[in-house]
Amino acid sequence: VDGSGGGAVVSLPTYAFQRERYWLDAPSVAADASGLGMETLEHSLLGAAVPLAEGGQLFTGRISLETHPWLADHQVLGTVLVPPAALVELVIRVGDQVGCERVEELTLEAPLVLPEQGGVQIQVVVEEPDAAGLRPVAVYSRFEDATGSDDGVWSSHASGLLAAGESAAGGGVVLEQWPPVGAEVVMSDPEGFYAGLAERGFGYGPAFRGVEAVWRRGEEVFAQVRLPRERVGEVERFGVHPALLDAVVHAVASADFEQQPDVELGLGSVRVPFAWSGVRLHASGASVVRVRLARAGSDAVALEVADAEGQPVVSIESLALRPISAEQLQAARASRYDSLFQLDWQPVAVSASVVGGGSWAVVGPDV
Repeated sequence: VDGSGGGAVVSLPTYAFQRERYWLDAPSVAADASGLGMETLEHSLLGAAVPLAEGGQLFTGRISLETHPWLADHQVLGTVLVPPAALVELVIRVGDQVGCERVEELTLEAPLVLPEQGGVQIQVVVEEPDAAGLRPVAVYSRFEDATGSDDGVWSSHASGLLAAGESAAGGGVVLEQWPPVGAEVVMSDPEGFYAGLAERGFGYGPAFRGVEAVWRRGEEVFAQVRLPRERVGEVERFGVHPALLDAVVHAVASADFEQQPDVELGLGSVRVPFAWSGVRLHASGASVVRVRLARAGSDAVALEVADAEGQPVVSIESLALRPISAEQLQAARASRYDSLFQLDWQPVAVSASVVGGGSWAVVGPDV
């Protein structure tokens, strides 16, 4: 054999035990909401929307201290609550989604407590218009546990009505002159202002300490509110950032609009936003706002909110507050565990010593 001759290298066939498999790739399935027949929402608290078979729409989301850590800065009587302003923002957003520019009314029925671990699932349900053209809306939540289980019971937190109304772009009050002519400064120390609120039970952290100054002119109160720099990058994911809108409501405390001091509410009670009427969002993206407050009846205030140039952002025809106690918040916090219990009959072993003989008599007209 001539080993010096040149030759071509060829591939030998595989042997019996050298197998190769060629699998067809499975078709990919979209993992986002659109792949499940839902519409994806560009909102920080809501993720998807789906039309309901019998009419109306369902909007879903999930919040937790892990995904929204700034919510930990909103504590009332030692309990972390989702600010009422966040529920209003949710309803404003779904109203825009269904073509309703005005929140005709929204009543907050129960506080939404955030657990230290796990998350909270959110549902906002918008029904079909009634005979007057108003669309009922309701906000629900249920707790997840630390493992992500979602077997909890749904709780109702807010209900109200949405209205189409006129275009929100043309309404609102312009607040160009700032500070207002003739207004006197009544608060220029934010640290002292929030220290006073803390003594009353409102434990606001940096994300919610937005009130910078307050002025008064007769029965009108004006305030300047600024979203913290760390939160400014989030404004595009809201109509109005909940921390900013919540701080707007803080100005009510400085206005002395509450008829009764907190000491008359009982130990460990504070007033929180309860009923909103005539809420309209005129523009989004604001991080610094000017606020005008005025009485709207015996137990409510009206608010006009404008941006740094004085152009309308939000208008609220009426906002009423009501007292809430530490016991109510504790009950709301404990309710997440109630779903772990149920009533059931349990067999009990009976000792033979209690089963004995005896004499029995049955008495009755039919015996």
